[in-house]
Amino acid sequence: MIIVTGATGQLGRRVVERLLERLPADRVGVSVRDPGKAQDLADRGVRVRQGSFDDPASLVHAFEGAEQLLLVSLDRTGEECVAGHRTAIDAAVKAQVGRILYTSQMGASHDSLFQACRDHARTEDLLRATGLPWTALRNGFYATSALHFLESARHSGDIALPADGPVAWTGHDDLAEATAAILTGEGRFEGPTPPLTAAAALDFDAVARTAAQVTGRSFTRTVVPNDAFREQALAHGAPAPVADLLLSIFAAARKGEFTAVDPTLAHLIGRRPAAFGDLLEHAWTAQSG
Repeated sequence: MIIVTGATGQLGRRVVERLLERLPADRVGVSVRDPGKAQDLADRGVRVRQGSFDDPASLVHAFEGAEQLLLVSLDRTGEECVAGHRTAIDAAVKAQVGRILYTSQMGASHDSLFQACRDHARTEDLLRATGLPWTALRNGFYATSALHFLESARHSGDIALPADGPVAWTGHDDLAEATAAILTGEGRFEGPTPPLTAAAALDFDAVARTAAQVTGRSFTRTVVPNDAFREQALAHGAPAPVADLLLSIFAAARKGEFTAVDPTLAHLIGRRPAAFGDLLEHAWTAQSG
């Protein structure tokens, strides 16, 4: 049995759907905080159990019988994030899980300028210390983050953001398909995978050109000083730690932490991963529709 955490989230839900295309439903299980949100999966024969990262015993029960566990990283940062992952990994050991796969990130490093990448590196250390077989999926930077940064530009035509560097923006659908392929044995890795990325890394100057090609409109790229960007984020209601976290993405990009591109994702899914322009066109068409 393959158990997936975070199965009602953006990535986890997609992975479950891809697994159900490959496996009978009774070989797929999910661990979710609110089982009611996964009722449709239960109706299709998926094993649904309640599991909370704040309740270790619930996770041990949710992970019971797992040949493989996909641990989808928490939407938390710093010690709160790593502590939650430690709870889940300890529960996996107690449940005698066969292998843990973890959704890490390209650029995971203890000296990254981006807090999330430092959290991923610490979590990989925890996995390494278990003695269990494990795989860290070094996912490309989620393209949804770039789309979020572009939301105001979609209306204004001006991409006003801090100085950046090239980033391998990668789509959730492609990463979910690759994850399902790895879980079902079509690609197996020990420890960290190569970067699972789209075929190109783009800075926001290139994104502006891409947006113009997709929409037929003109887009400008304005570099906003860090302090001004932080003040704007605070004015829009972002807590100070979140504003600092957002700024750190640009600092890490300038350092080149997300520049790598690699063919592994394409090999796993059997085709070229979606280009950023396609993802942007799909998202903006859906929003306008």
